[in-house]
Amino acid sequence: MNEDQPNISSELLLRRARGGNAFEETVQRLLQTVRLGFIAPGDRLPPERELAAMLAVSRDTLRDAIASLAEAGYLVARRGRYGGTFVAENQPVHTVAVSASGELLPHRAFTPEEIEDTLVLREILEMGAARKAADRALSPGERETLWTRLQESREASGTDYRRLDSRLHLTIAELAGSASLVPLVAEVRMRVNELLDGIPSLGPNISHSDEQHERVVAAILTGRSEVAAEAMREHVAGSAALLRGFLN
Repeated sequence: MNEDQPNISSELLLRRARGGNAFEETVQRLLQTVRLGFIAPGDRLPPERELAAMLAVSRDTLRDAIASLAEAGYLVARRGRYGGTFVAENQPVHTVAVSASGELLPHRAFTPEEIEDTLVLREILEMGAARKAADRALSPGERETLWTRLQESREASGTDYRRLDSRLHLTIAELAGSASLVPLVAEVRMRVNELLDGIPSLGPNISHSDEQHERVVAAILTGRSEVAAEAMREHVAGSAALLRGFLN
């Protein structure tokens, strides 16, 4: 188990709430951070006081949100010297949604219009992220992180694949250089993962996806912005075709 604090990437999702229902926003932020792989199973969340400050909510609101996610099986509270709140080692299989009141909802049916909106928005955001990431002069640390995320997704299997695939895509969004972009990609990715829960996992498609990931990352690392954008377009178009075929 890795008990180190999460890296800077997680702070892009564990950010100040936008207003409205603080409890619902807090549940959503924590759920995104866990489900999209920014804090891995077995890792510890930041201390309560620090986490409440990051989210700009009261500690009572934070405790209620953590209790809700613990009851749903996403988090585990441990006491003692090495205690704290940890991401559960065995995560629930299906992605869930968060209602306006902060209630965790089971898998739901999407209308054709909702499916199309999600897929179009994903293409716009992720193509732009890949293009901007390739445009930037990435630091050696950023380059190493991107390559590591690619290798992690290639080596993943079973229930870990979705989490590490999501983390790779969010890393690309982070490398685009806009802190505001990452939460948008995260929200769309949660919707995409919920859609993917409704179709079978196809082995050949995962292999093809891995090859597409490699082309996207190679283009970013070599500074070929239009190639990176086109490779990402082909990648998300493949997923979109499967989802439209199975769900429409």
